[in-house]
Amino acid sequence: MTRRMTVVFHDDELYTHLKVEAARRHIAASDIVAEAVREWLDSHEDAELLPTIEAAHAEWKEKGGRPWSKVEPELEEAVTRRERAAEAKSVPA
Repeated sequence: MTRRMTVVFHDDELYTHLKVEAARRHIAASDIVAEAVREWLDSHEDAELLPTIEAAHAEWKEKGGRPWSKVEPELEEAVTRRERAAEAKSVPA
C-alpha cells in the first residue's frame, strides 16, 4: 500500500544532500527517507532490549555468569513482549 506524506525540510543543505544522494544512487529520495525511518525505528526497538541486556550483564558480573540456556528464554520473552506491544499499537481500536 502506498501512503503519501509531506516532509518539510527546514535545512536546505540536508535537502540538497538527500537529492544528490538519490541521484547518485539512481533511486527516489522517498526511498532514502523510508530507509532512514526504518533504521531509526529498528534502533529504538533495540534500545528497548537494553535494560534486559544490562541486567544480565550486571548479574554476570555479580555472580560470575549464567548459562545461555537460562538467558536466552528471558531475551526471547522480552522480544515477544515488545512485538506484542507493537502489534497492539498498530491495530486500530
